[in-house]
Amino acid sequence: MSTQPAPPAISRSIFVFALLYGGLVCIAGVLGTKLASLGTWPVLGPLAVESGIFAFLILVVLSSAVAELHGRDTANKLVRLGFIPLILSMVLIQIVIHIPPAVFWHKQPAFVEILGQSSRMMLAGLIAYGVSQTLNVYIFSRLTTKEGGGLWLRALIASFPSQIVDTLLFISIACYGVEESIWPIMQGQIIAKLVLSAVMVPPLIYVFVWLGRRLDRD
Repeated sequence: MSTQPAPPAISRSIFVFALLYGGLVCIAGVLGTKLASLGTWPVLGPLAVESGIFAFLILVVLSSAVAELHGRDTANKLVRLGFIPLILSMVLIQIVIHIPPAVFWHKQPAFVEILGQSSRMMLAGLIAYGVSQTLNVYIFSRLTTKEGGGLWLRALIASFPSQIVDTLLFISIACYGVEESIWPIMQGQIIAKLVLSAVMVPPLIYVFVWLGRRLDRD
């Protein structure tokens, strides 16, 4: 008597997206140590943004794609599980920083300057990540095709407030009392992130939803 193979515990798309999500959560903080120029835009002028936004926007799209394919609860679980690699990577970076360097390796100051973060900045990153990603999933899930239009529009609408909240929380927690005026920093970052969201989110949401359906169909 032949037996049917047991169905997988999780779908292929969840497995692949979870791997991607965990890696991007970790690399976003490393990339964020560089400020990148987005060029000069009409009316807006020169725009610059911390480079972690490139990874973070893919995280936003991934959580929206999971919500589209598997529902809001699964997307929220993905966001919560993202804390594990994020916290672990922060701890490992601090451990490696405090391990004495080899006597012939002279790049310790540069390593510390680039990767070293204060406890306050790490706390700001954790809070901003959790709140903004949860907000993105909530808004995306609440929008239906009748209310919010097509997939790309729902993803874009959800990404805008999540980016604003992420910036407000991170800069407020990390910089309040350190910088004399944090509003100009917030304003520039918010504008740059919204412009980048408008460029990246619409095409990427279709890519990941298509990829997820393809993985689950094969």
